[in-house]
Amino acid sequence: MRILFISDIVGSPGRGALRMLPRLKKEWGYSFCVANGENAAAGFGLTPSTAEEIFRAGVDVITSGNHLWDRKEAMDLVAHEPRILRPANYPPAVPGSGQGVFLSADGHAVGVLNLLGRVFVREVDCPFRKADASVAELRRESKIVLVDMHAEATSEKVAMGWYLDGRVSAVVGTHTHVQTADERVLPGGTGYITDVGMTGAFDSVIGIEKEPAIRRFLTQVAVRLTPAKNDVRLNGVIVDVEPSSGVCSSITRLSVPCDAGCGPGANQVGETS
Repeated sequence: MRILFISDIVGSPGRGALRMLPRLKKEWGYSFCVANGENAAAGFGLTPSTAEEIFRAGVDVITSGNHLWDRKEAMDLVAHEPRILRPANYPPAVPGSGQGVFLSADGHAVGVLNLLGRVFVREVDCPFRKADASVAELRRESKIVLVDMHAEATSEKVAMGWYLDGRVSAVVGTHTHVQTADERVLPGGTGYITDVGMTGAFDSVIGIEKEPAIRRFLTQVAVRLTPAKNDVRLNGVIVDVEPSSGVCSSITRLSVPCDAGCGPGANQVGETS
């Protein structure tokens, strides 16, 4: 089977880029789609309306990360929508779930696990120990397991790839918004990439308007950051998996320029950007 994983969606430009999904599905023939949506609501967090927009575009599961909580609505959202995952290694009292098993369009069970790194991010439970327990649970229901490792440090993401090699179908890194060129299938049959990149405006500082982002670095004073609008692209990976074993046969990096009509505001549902 074939899975499409879409990298961090940033604001309405990133959401608008999802209008390309029908064409990509026709071209690539994938039967399951996962997207990281922690920056989907005006660049910070996720809201019910932006989540619904992403699902309506054709995404099956939304993963997230540390910015999910930038919107207060996220607490109730993840508590009641099993298709939205928060990092599994948050403490148990945090609402929602960090893992789940879902059915693909061609009838295969797919396990999805969302983890948060600890290096340069925040103090949470150990993602490696949580991965041990979660992967064991998921594999009881599905041979196919996809892991979104949301982390800042490349070393932590690479280490997770090697740690889970042979136990999961793929480990894909998110969070830095810069696509890396190290996609490969590890010796144990696990697809891996350090960072899938960003779905949003590339005439920017990782999806954000350049001038205020630069001013913030220069002055160290908080300024309002808003999503940029130009040169919109969809970043992702196509993961091919053998359903009976969960072994990855290939992982292909995508960077697709946005079609005319799928840019800023094309899919807006009330968010400012």
